[in-house]
Amino acid sequence: MGTKNNNKLFYTCSLIEYIGRIQKKRRGEILDDLGKKTLERIYEYSDILHCEPIEKVASEFINECQIVSGTFDNVGECRYRIPDYWTIGEVYERLIEDSYSDENIVGGIWKVYHSWIDEKISDYNTDFYFQPRDYIAACYGKGEIL
Repeated sequence: MGTKNNNKLFYTCSLIEYIGRIQKKRRGEILDDLGKKTLERIYEYSDILHCEPIEKVASEFINECQIVSGTFDNVGECRYRIPDYWTIGEVYERLIEDSYSDENIVGGIWKVYHSWIDEKISDYNTDFYFQPRDYIAACYGKGEIL
């Protein structure tokens, strides 16, 4: 549906994943903390933001949006090799690209991270996040694991 290899989307999703790991919060909660206007700003300026270390960018948004720590630690609970935040960012990027038009990418980001599939992708003790993009998109479209 959307443009394949949307670098702005890839960076945005990777930053959400990074902040979620640092602050130990579900990724949908991170979006709630950021708010839609900040999410739009991150997406819009991601080509500039990615020039800075992701740690610095994340820290600035954590401070600006006063994102407090939670107790969701999917990295600590992982019994296997932990996928890095770029890998998970790419999973979300592809799902959003495959599910939403370019005109509705930011809305798609919001919907995907607030849907049931966020819990499945964030469970690193399964291989769901590792499945082919068309399978993940089909599951999302159907509203269940197929």
